[in-house]
Amino acid sequence: MMSADQDTDVVTVLTHDHREVEEMFGELERLGEADTERRGELTEKVIIELARHSVAEEAYLYPAVRDLVPGGGQLADRELAEHAEAERTMKELERTDVSDPRHAALLGKLMAEIRAHVREEEGDLFPLLRSHASASQLAELGHKVQAVKKIAPTRPHPAAPDTPPANKLMAPVAGLVDRVRDAITGRGH
Repeated sequence: MMSADQDTDVVTVLTHDHREVEEMFGELERLGEADTERRGELTEKVIIELARHSVAEEAYLYPAVRDLVPGGGQLADRELAEHAEAERTMKELERTDVSDPRHAALLGKLMAEIRAHVREEEGDLFPLLRSHASASQLAELGHKVQAVKKIAPTRPHPAAPDTPPANKLMAPVAGLVDRVRDAITGRGH
């Protein structure tokens, strides 16, 4: 049985997000290109989840890595560069109709980018963070990540700031705008 701190440990929270996205990727791969309606819905869900996840990592995970892990600045910079690339891919994917042949290629590119990013985080970054942060620090970060995901943007914003303090100020505003747009358009429901 896990304690409450283990349930909200930032690594556990973010790894759970990774598994959810991978499940959606798997379903997209099984669907193929025939079921355009379901592909469109799943693509939206993937983008929403990845946008929220990225904002949470940029707001709390990477600053913690910079502060706690020796050489963490370089690690965080590499992760931020990968986020920026994935956000550009998501933005392009969002603009491409699911029936357009480029959609499948962009989706494949996004899946490859995210899978490589997840392997690096889970293989390198998370173990380093665990070895340099206390259980209470990991739990506090987990709580913060869960909280910011509730107000985070649901769409990619490649031009938005990705480091504190600007990202922490802009994310709730962009998140509110995105959720209003989503409610109006029915996106993500």
